[in-house]
Amino acid sequence: MPEGGGASRTRRTAVGSIVAAAMLLPGVVATTARAEGKPDAASVTLRTLTYKDSQPGLDRISVVSPAFQVVAPLVSDDWWLNGTLVADSVSGATPRYHTAVSGASRMTEKRTAGEVRVMHYLHRVAVGAGVAGSTERDYRSMAASFDLRWSSEDQNTEVALGLGTSDDRINPVNDVVNDETRRTQQLSLAITKVASRTDILQASIAYSDGRGYYSDPYKVLDERPRERRQTVLMLRWNHHFTGGGTTMRSSWRATQDSFGVQSHTVQAEWVVPVSDSVRLLPALRLYTQTAADFYLAPRYDPVLGEPFPVGYDRNNPPRYISLDQRLSSFGAVALGLGAALAVDRDWTIDGKVEAYEQRGRWAWDGNGSQGLAPFRAYSAQIGLTRRF
Repeated sequence: MPEGGGASRTRRTAVGSIVAAAMLLPGVVATTARAEGKPDAASVTLRTLTYKDSQPGLDRISVVSPAFQVVAPLVSDDWWLNGTLVADSVSGATPRYHTAVSGASRMTEKRTAGEVRVMHYLHRVAVGAGVAGSTERDYRSMAASFDLRWSSEDQNTEVALGLGTSDDRINPVNDVVNDETRRTQQLSLAITKVASRTDILQASIAYSDGRGYYSDPYKVLDERPRERRQTVLMLRWNHHFTGGGTTMRSSWRATQDSFGVQSHTVQAEWVVPVSDSVRLLPALRLYTQTAADFYLAPRYDPVLGEPFPVGYDRNNPPRYISLDQRLSSFGAVALGLGAALAVDRDWTIDGKVEAYEQRGRWAWDGNGSQGLAPFRAYSAQIGLTRRF
């Protein structure tokens, strides 16, 4: 999973990535492929996610994250509102590094996040705008976005342009820094094509430019550049097998940033009909990344009670340095199984469980970081949707 930066959000990046991924449990897809259009019905969804990660001999973070989502028309059927509210409750140990657990303490944190998006659908054009916010004890974030979609006359091709901006404010409880900021601008372009009655193809590219505080104030020897530029390329292929009714959703995602981190994610999910009302959704995700240019492998000194980097020269310290395992080179595998039950035309129940594990030696380039303990995470969610 990609690494983040800044305050408690930094030390919970793995949590946040899994939470975000686990909350996106797709419903049952149509038997005929089509480009994305406006919603065909209003809906309300309640969902709860639980998450727990661990390493050998250490139970680390636990998360409980209830969420509420509403999709509804506004003035007319051409205007639609999509609103989401999430409340995370995080507790557990707070090790400075995934492997080095010296100095770990117990903590309990709460985070509240919400997003509101409005879309206006015309004949072949859709325009959307949204705002989002997140707040916790030492981190606040505000974001705004705008997107424009154009569809071909036959509705089989869609081009989407997106613009986004975010403003984050960091105030760690240890007062290492005060009122630090980070601002990010993003531009994205996506093309979706219905290649046949059973195939949808999509290619997208996104570029982001961030300026501000990226270091982790809760870690020693952590000094990162104040700029981070990232390019993300994604290819998707959804295919429906007419014989058995199964649908495969697959994707490949590649990222490269100015920290020197390059990553690849390959994911496949199958929608398998068991009956007219029940679908199973097995999923597989593979991830790998290279280390940041300034990452140094830590060794833990039980006498001094602090980790120290391999090859670190106190008399000639580097300008940038981090011992954070999330900036190391590693590979990861995630296995998931979801299910969706259509109770009737209006009510749907869905759920999903996922197991995740990462190791340095699983890096696909064969140069995974050494000396780091395996990291494991498990998540489960259940949701209830009412359509109107």
